Amino acid sequence: MADGQIDYQQAETLGISREAYDEVLDIVGRIPTIEELSTLLAMWESNGRQQSLYGWLSGQHHVVVRDEYIYSGNADNKAIREPKVKECMDVARNLFSGFHSPILNSQFQTGLLLYMVGNVSSEFASGEYARRCLHLVDDPMATEGHDEDCQYIEMIIDALKRCDIVKADERVADGGLFCSLLRWTAPLGFDILAPREVRLDAFLFGEEAGRYMVAVEEQHDDAFLLKMDEARLNCCFLGRATKSRVVVDGFDFGPVSDYISI
Repeated sequence: MADGQIDYQQAETLGISREAYDEVLDIVGRIPTIEELSTLLAMWESNGRQQSLYGWLSGQHHVVVRDEYIYSGNADNKAIREPKVKECMDVARNLFSGFHSPILNSQFQTGLLLYMVGNVSSEFASGEYARRCLHLVDDPMATEGHDEDCQYIEMIIDALKRCDIVKADERVADGGLFCSLLRWTAPLGFDILAPREVRLDAFLFGEEAGRYMVAVEEQHDDAFLLKMDEARLNCCFLGRATKSRVVVDGFDFGPVSDYISI
């Protein structure tokens, strides 16, 4: 064993599980050094533990064939490969072409916290993304109505706006969360992280009903989360409003002006 390499017995004394050690071993291809082990585990911890270390790294470092994920018309929807972060930039540009210019939101300022209220969408095979990018004509997973859920969420958000806990809100609409955020926050941009437990394209471009974006000032963050818990509403922290650029999972999607003429 070379200098600096650490076997499982040594890793175990540091509190590293066999499962995590074996994944690092598989990624590195040999007995890892303490630096490799600590770096990989730190990366994993900072990006959530919803999936395995190997699965997370596989999702971040990838070699793709362009348009490999395009639906061919003869495969089950579940077999459509999930596009990775870099590919989603092309998807976003494709989707946003042809959308109307937004009404600029004067309520926004950089640093506002962005949340999504409602269930995180696992649906990707309907809406603009399915039609333009996957070439699904029949929308086999057509969006179902959630009228009662929407009315309840809107009632709670309106109450929080009246007491200044919520600064602004908007419904997720055509083009899914990504396009809705872009229209809503312009001319500012946003820096968001996607949850690891759902498909990235479903999260960014799915058009499942009953989801709302809200902006919260940092001093009201704790109060907002408390009210979400009391109201038994799911909410997902997205990120922050930023100045003029769009960032998803640390990947720069470019300036807002690439998508919208301000």
